[in-house]
Order: sequence, then C-alpha cells, then structure tokens
Amino acid sequence: MNSFSTCDICDAYKADASGVLRVLPGGLYRSYGARASFAGAISTVRCLDDNSKVKAAVESPGEGRVLVVDGGGSMQRALLGGNLAAAAARNGWAGLLIHGCVRDLAELRQADIGILALGHVPMPTERQGQGTSDVALQLHGLLIRPNEWLYADEDGVVVSAAPLHARAE
Repeated sequence: MNSFSTCDICDAYKADASGVLRVLPGGLYRSYGARASFAGAISTVRCLDDNSKVKAAVESPGEGRVLVVDGGGSMQRALLGGNLAAAAARNGWAGLLIHGCVRDLAELRQADIGILALGHVPMPTERQGQGTSDVALQLHGLLIRPNEWLYADEDGVVVSAAPLHARAE
C-alpha cells in the first residue's frame, strides 16, 4: 500500500457530492495497535458481545484487508484482545475498526496491525457462534459494505467504494 493521508484524500474529494467518499465522525475511535495508519478492502462482521465471527475472520488470511466490526457500540464486553490481534497480524490483516471494545491493551500495542475501537473493557465475550459476516453495516449513519475501501490514520477514517490512494497522492 502506498502512503496516504486522510486529509489529502478529503482535500481531493471535498467538492465531490457523489457520495463516493464517506467520513466517519471524528474523535470517536481510539488507536490501540502498533500501526497508526492502515488501509485496505473491507470485510465485515456484525455481532453483539460475542466475538465468534471476529475470531473466525482474523484466523483466516487477511490479504491486506481491513475488518470492520459492528459490535453495536457495546461497552460491556471486548470483541478483540491480544491473542486475536496477534492472529490478525500473523494472517496479514491491515487493520481492524471495532465499533465496540477491546482488551489486553499492552498486547494490542505490540501487535503489528492498526486497531481502532470505541473503548476498552477487561470483560471478554462468551462465544456462542452468534453474528454475521460479510454484510453491509451502518455506522454513525454511514453505509459500509464489504469490498469497499477504508483508510485510517491519526486524522480520521474515510470509506470509499473503490481504492482512492492513487488519486490522493
């Protein structure tokens, strides 16, 4: 992946009213992984307080993709911890965006992957095999679909229908 800046991407598309670029609201997600920026094609999981589908995803080949997890914004149980973050890094995932919580902060900081989440809580999930994968998600009023692209850095998160890095350089 070539380097990018979400600010440069937004500068390039600021007058585009087509909706090709969607920007997640700022200040909601905190960075937990070793990588401050990441980008890739999106895979999705929707789950609530059960990380069975997250585990299955990160234990499969990531091929530079970004896993977007809609945990319903729950702050009750962590959908990602140190073991799953290490698995995601080993399996080639570029990053994870968790609309929910994570845990094992010291281990997450060591994982060579980008991780954004709403917050952290020490309580793990009870795996019951619930959730869905590769479905369209709605986060903060924005539609996020599998195979779209996500770009995240210290300035924010943008989603597009197709890769934008060539135009944004």
